Amino acid sequence: MNKEEWMSISDRYIMGTYKRFPVVFTRGRGMKLWDTEGREYLDFVAGIAVCSLGHAHPRVSDAIKNQADKLVHVSNLYHIEAQIEYAKLLIQNSALDKVFFCNSGAEANEGAIKLARKYGNDRSNGIKNEIITMYGSFHGRTMATITATGQDKFHKGFNPLLTGFQYVPFNDLGMLGKGISEKTCAVMIEPLQAEGGIRVPDPDYFQRVRRLCDEKDVLLILDEVQVGMGRTGTLFAYEQDGIIPDIVTMAKAMGNGFPLGAVLAKDSIAAAFEPGSHASTFGGNPLAMAAAKATLETLLDGNIISDCRLRGGYFMNKLDALRKKHPVIKDVRGRGLLIGVELDCEAAGIIKRCMDRGILVASAGAQVLRFVPPLIVTEQDIDRLVEILDEILREGA
Repeated sequence: MNKEEWMSISDRYIMGTYKRFPVVFTRGRGMKLWDTEGREYLDFVAGIAVCSLGHAHPRVSDAIKNQADKLVHVSNLYHIEAQIEYAKLLIQNSALDKVFFCNSGAEANEGAIKLARKYGNDRSNGIKNEIITMYGSFHGRTMATITATGQDKFHKGFNPLLTGFQYVPFNDLGMLGKGISEKTCAVMIEPLQAEGGIRVPDPDYFQRVRRLCDEKDVLLILDEVQVGMGRTGTLFAYEQDGIIPDIVTMAKAMGNGFPLGAVLAKDSIAAAFEPGSHASTFGGNPLAMAAAKATLETLLDGNIISDCRLRGGYFMNKLDALRKKHPVIKDVRGRGLLIGVELDCEAAGIIKRCMDRGILVASAGAQVLRFVPPLIVTEQDIDRLVEILDEILREGA
């Protein structure tokens, strides 16, 4: 079938929750994807910061194949060998003590919300159970996580939202301090706001937030769903802020494309979850754990994360040079290989024209181009992207 036939069938049977581009991908390898017409694309989206090792990474693919031949699923009513191995590896490379496995970023954030409320309620006779999040944030698509998300466009049509959440401006310690009350159990923040436009806080912001949370006896939850697993140049983004959060959520890049999420917490907080408090049928099953272990071992064994910092700096410099040439570029910002280019126009047209030239780019809001390539991206790949973007901007945005 050609792509038009595939897309017609898709429209007939699949709910229209995405505004899809007119392409059907059939295979990938490393930085590249190929569609049903055999056309090649250079991928700077990576499944939205998911395929950090690139497409069809042999180590991850082999781990999935080998595990599928042995055991795909068994209930969490039993101990799972692959889960125990990965949990040990993950925790030993973090600053936290315990992990709960699930299947997505939304589910991880849902688990963190429940854990914070349970911990707060248990310690306060039901008084401390409200959570503060940031305007411009994004935490997921469940009812709790869209309520936690501080953007009206994600709330539209889903009223009534849940109670127990309030929003304050990102990167504003004064307003955060005013928002905390005796009912506040946690503050939930992304180290960088990804969906909110690739917004980077002041260098000392999170150290000051950590001190404020300690002073007010409030938990600090970091949503590292998009920014973790090496994306910003360290395994966890919080490492660059010099703090230890109370709870961290992860997903996206954990399994290099295999669905997986996690909630990490300090021992004293994790203890609030008792048998029956929370669960996930598929969370941490053997197949997911095999993919995750291979992904994390690959990140830790080589220079991929340190290269991410170098490639990110190279990429930012190239884009900043482009900004000086083209007034339509208002700002270039980011960390590691999570980079945003704010435009003085809509991003959609430029994204489509990049795609027409064989380059995949995403957005983070209406006027921000988002670049989240696999961490294996080369300087040559970056040069090609910048060359194409330069051509497009010279033609007129």
